[in-house]
Formats: sequence, C-alpha cells, structure tokens
Amino acid sequence: MSSAAQISVVPSPAPSPDADTGALSQISAAVTPRRPLPERDANGRFVRAPQSTEPAAPAGRAEAPALPADRFLEREISWLQFNERVLQMAMDSSLPLLERARFLAIFSSNLDEFFMVRVAGLRRRIATGLAVRSASGLEPRELLEQITSISQDLMRLNAYTFVTDVRPALAEEGISILHWDELTDSERIPLHGLFRERVFPVLTPLAVDPAHPFPYISGLSLNLAVVLQNPKTETTHFARVKVPDILPRFLKIDSEHDPAHADLHHTRFIPLEDVIAAHLDQLFPGMEVHEHYTFRVTRNEDLEVEEDDAENLLTALEKELTRRRFGPPVRLEVQEDIEDHVLELITRELGISRAEVYALPSPLDLRGLHQIADLDRSDLHFEAFVARTHADLAPAERSKASDLFSAIAAKDVLLQHPYDAFSTSVQAFIGQAAADPRVLAIKQTLYRTSGDSPIIDALIDAAQSGKQVLAVVEIKARFDEENNISWARKLEHAGVHVVYGVVGLKTHAKLCLVVRQEAEGLVRYCHVGTGNYNPKTARMYEDLGLLTADPEVAEDLTRLFNLLSGYAPRSKFRRLLVAPRTVRSGLIEHVERETENAQAGRPAQVRLKVNSIVDEALIDALYEASRAGVQVDIWVRGICALRAQVPGMSENIHVRSILGRFLEHSRIFWFLNNGDPQVFIGSADMMHRNLDRRVEALVRVADPGHVAQLTELLDVGLADDVSRWELVGDGRWVRVARDGDGNRLVDFQHHLTEWHAKRRRKARRR
Repeated sequence: MSSAAQISVVPSPAPSPDADTGALSQISAAVTPRRPLPERDANGRFVRAPQSTEPAAPAGRAEAPALPADRFLEREISWLQFNERVLQMAMDSSLPLLERARFLAIFSSNLDEFFMVRVAGLRRRIATGLAVRSASGLEPRELLEQITSISQDLMRLNAYTFVTDVRPALAEEGISILHWDELTDSERIPLHGLFRERVFPVLTPLAVDPAHPFPYISGLSLNLAVVLQNPKTETTHFARVKVPDILPRFLKIDSEHDPAHADLHHTRFIPLEDVIAAHLDQLFPGMEVHEHYTFRVTRNEDLEVEEDDAENLLTALEKELTRRRFGPPVRLEVQEDIEDHVLELITRELGISRAEVYALPSPLDLRGLHQIADLDRSDLHFEAFVARTHADLAPAERSKASDLFSAIAAKDVLLQHPYDAFSTSVQAFIGQAAADPRVLAIKQTLYRTSGDSPIIDALIDAAQSGKQVLAVVEIKARFDEENNISWARKLEHAGVHVVYGVVGLKTHAKLCLVVRQEAEGLVRYCHVGTGNYNPKTARMYEDLGLLTADPEVAEDLTRLFNLLSGYAPRSKFRRLLVAPRTVRSGLIEHVERETENAQAGRPAQVRLKVNSIVDEALIDALYEASRAGVQVDIWVRGICALRAQVPGMSENIHVRSILGRFLEHSRIFWFLNNGDPQVFIGSADMMHRNLDRRVEALVRVADPGHVAQLTELLDVGLADDVSRWELVGDGRWVRVARDGDGNRLVDFQHHLTEWHAKRRRKARRR
C-alpha cells in the first residue's frame, strides 16, 4: 500500500443526529485495552521495582528493524480530522442545542483560519517551487488535492447539519432563522424600515463594466453577486454588493404585530443578506434585478516579516498588516444554486480555479451562529458554571481580601483554569503586585490578551507608580497583531519597558516575575502557565499555572527575562526547559530514560497531554520506547502525526482526544522515572515552530502533592470510562462515547468540575 493511501482519511460517514449511534460507536473491536498502571503503595505513590542486574538484552538478540518510512501521519489531514471532531460535537443530539450551534460556528472559524494560513502557505510554496514532500510521504500537490477533497465533504456536512438538523431543532424551541419568502407581510413591514434607516446608508453597490473594473473582494467578507438588466436596452450587467460586517449577522424580526409569534419564548431571525437581497431594487433604481447569489472569498492572510532585515519590527509589521487584506484568494464559497455564467465570471475575475470553489446551501458563513448561541436560554445551554477561588488563595475571612504573597510564600499553588478562577489567582496576583508599595519590579510575557485587559491596566499602574515594569510583547501573535501593536504602544506611553523578544523567535512562554522587598530581603514570586494572560479566554480554555516563590524557579525566570530583554545567550536553567535550546532534547532524554528502564526490566511509562504532536524526533523516540515495552499514553486535542497501535512500532502507544465545553489547552509531560515521577507543565506543543522558532518554557513540578494531583488528573483523563476519541492503527479517529452495555461514558470536564469542588471542600476542612 502506498503512503498516500495509508493516510488518506476522509470524513466518517454522516452519523445520525445522536452521534453515539451508527459507525461512530462501533468501538469494541477498534479500541485496545491499556496495560494496567504500575503498582502503587497505600499512599498512592508508585512503587519502585528492584533494580535489575540483568543485561538489557540477551546476547545474540537481533537489533530492532529500522522504523518504516511511512511512520508519520499527515499533519494537515490530522488537523482536518480534529475539526471533524468539532463538527461531530455539533451533530451530537445529546448536547444542549445552542451549544451545538456554537460548535458549528467554531468549525467554520477554525476552517477559515486553516485556509488563510495552512492552505495559503502550501499554495505559496507550490507556486514558488519551494514545496517539498511532507514527512508523511505526500507530494505537495497530492496533499493539496486531499485537503480539497476532505474540506469539500466537511464543509457540506457542516452546512447540511445546520440546514437539516440544527435549524429545524431551533425552530422547535422557538428560535427561528427564516428566509425572506418565509415571512408574513406584517413581519416584513418593520424590516423595510430597518433597511431604509440602518442598512441602506452603509451599502455601496459596485457595478462591473468597461468603466468599472471588477472590485476588490476583501477576505472573509460576505457578498451578493447581482445580475441586472436595463429594461430599455435589454443589456445585462453585473454588480457586487458587500454585506456590511458592522451590522449583526442575523437581524431580529419584530413580531409584535403578529399574534402567532408574539410570545416571549419565540424569537425569529433573518440573515442580513436576505434583507439586502429583498431591497436590491432600491440600490439599482431603473434596473431589473434578475438574479442574486451570495459568495465569500478566503485569502492568504499569513504575515511575512523578515525580522533580520526589519530596522524596526513594529513598523515593519504595521506595513505588512496593510497588505494582508490584498493576499491572493485560496477559497471561494458560493450559494449552491448559483448559475454557471455568474460563477464563471467570479472565478475568472478572482483568478481562482473550479477546484477551489465550494458550493454550499445558504446561509454561507456560519460563524454568525455565535450570535444565536449567545441567546439567553439557559435551558438550551450547558449547565451554568462558576469558577471558584483556589482553596490555597482564599482569604481566611470572607470580609478580607486575600494576601496572595503570603499564600504563595507559604506553599506553591497549582492552578487549573477555569475550575480555579483566573480573576482571583493570576489576575489578582498581578493586580496586587502593581498596587503593593513593596513590589519593586514586574516582568511579564504577553502573547495574547483582551483589549480591555485588567492585566494591561495593572502593568500601566505599576509603571506610573514608579515600579520597574518589563513587558515582553509578542506582536506577531497571528491574527492578534493589530491588537498587540495597539496596547504595546499604550504600555510604552505609560513608561513600561516594552521589548519584542529575540529576533527570529516568537515569545510564546507564559511567565510573570514579581520582585518584592521583604524583611529578610528581596523575594521573587513567579507564575509559569500554559495559557495566555487573557481573562476572557481563561473562562473557556482549560489551562494550568504554577504560582511559586521557589528560589530555583525565580532564578531561572530572572535569567530567562534577561535573555529576552538583553544579551544572555549562555544562560543555564535548573527547573526550566527552554526552547529552542532544551525543550526537545530534554523531553527526548526523559523518554529515552524510560526506554532504558523498560529494557532493564523496571516499570516505565510516558504520559503526554498536548495540543499537537508533530515533531519527528520526539515521535521516533516514543516509537523506540514503545518497542522497548514502555506504555505511552498521549492525550492530544488537535494534530497528531504519530501512528498509534501499529504492530512492531507503536502497539504500546495509545492516543486519545477529548472535546467539551472548555478547550483542552494545558500541556503536561509526565515520566514514571522508576516510581518517582518527573512532571513538567508549560506552553510548548510538540511542533517544529514551538521547538525551533519560539521561546517556550516548561517548568518541572517539584511539590509531591502537585505531582500527585497532576498524576490523578491524567489518571482520570486517560481512564477507559471517559468519553473520548481514540486514534486507531489505520489513522482514523473513532468516537468512544458508550460502554459495551450502551451506557454513556463519563463527561471528563463535568467530572473535573465535581473533582475540584471536592478538593476545595476537603481543603476547607483541614
């Protein structure tokens, strides 16, 4: 079998609305039971096996054969499989209805970015002759053909899931999304007024004729292609009308005068483009409107800034941002009933091939479903969730504010957001540091944060009060560049020392260092996290963070910040692994140690929780560990280029993925280490960009209680009774949502909510 055939993964057959029935639930033969964990003692610690004195392998044993050339899955196809899992969440009728609508919107947003960056980059490399065969063995054009085929299937499935499943289900719950021809005359009357007052003034119809060239179509804009006829000359004309994105994607229909739909529990919407289409005669008076269709273009919007040649990175990036919207088109979405002559004109003028056209039922651009998903209908959402203050940071008396510095000085604090509130932990830590007169300096990395972030405000307050404040700002954070430039300038104007990291590297590490004057001298307080300093995403992303005053970590962070802001290329670290120098080599060293332990007859195990795993060197090390008998469990949210469950190569490797209401975002690297687990957390994924082109940091967790807590977290997430997807030997992802008796498996994130609540209650009783 060719390597291309082995990794060509098309979407699973469309499941029934209950995603646990049909092909997706046929898991009994596909999922291999895992080997039991090494033995633990009465305190839950792993028992060390006796050191073996036997040789690693009997004399004369043949060396293991070389790893096969086709041992890697294609990363781009794996990403599409991840987005298919998102779509399967939208298709799951057991989930609350508005959450299913949100998953449809998330799927659409994900795919937009995939085309703007990954597909656009592949096309650019092909066009310039720089594209090479991928690690999976695919030629660039073969890969592009597979991406196109799979994307066509997934986009149609996403659209039809909305049209035939989610939209009718919403209507049954009193939330109707209607087209113009489905409205009553009384419902149309207020829309006429709304169009005249709010829509018409911001529209700009653009004709296409010898005097008016085909207009520029901005990326991700929704447009109407209009075919007109002059009744006097009977000549046909083409025009384009852009649907303004400053207005809501769906307009609420005023049903006040329609008794049939005037009850409080009935909400009706209409797509904005339908209202515009119904009033095209007002945009082209004297012309006859013959046809109109919606279309949408995706462009290459990845930035290219040669930092070595850029005298000022900030200025260079600002210039590049102005060029972004003029990138070449990489995808054209059109209304599925568009006439050929209209489609031919659009594709010709855009310079796009028919292979890049995606014909879909209207409405296009389902990102707008976020608006519907935000409706205040508690009965159609996940059960309300309220983050709680971590027990170690809670004030002794409710009437008093927490003294975070005293709490951190007393013991390290391991956080897991959103279960542990970000606002009363990390945000409060930075806020207290800014307000505390004994704090002398604050140093922090900033990759993505909200525009109105209280953390930015705290850093400004700290600088204005005379503290030394350093902000290492990553202004190249994709699609957040403009926001980051804006608040980087705001920080500079307030007196914050703003630097942009190391030339050629993105600063992705999540670090904060606070220097405080105390009675015994200067004390340094640290935060190392897996997620951004963003209060908004911290409510939706699952992340870990360590608050500590440990001198080793403090010294490591001091050295790393000096490296980022000055010149310190020979810096060495004790508790940190830092990319691009030591993350890959350090992790591979730990994997190889497990391999050696297994070969010596000692217990050996590796468990990784990551967003993506692509790096070939690390994957090969895991393959060798599996061959030696090491049990390897990988919990990955997105891309996985590793082939699991392949005899002779990875039969001891199990890979799973968990999706839910929160985005699984934390990274954990766990090694059994002969019964004394070594555990790291941090910001790095196992991808080339993270390991070679970013400043990343992993911190080793030293507190035995925290090691036990992370071990238990992995125990729960990797248990066989948890609902998940599993990667099987042929590269498919199989959903495992029910046990052999048909009972639903445990929702991991719901279980974790209860798990944290029990831990808080137990801490209060101590």
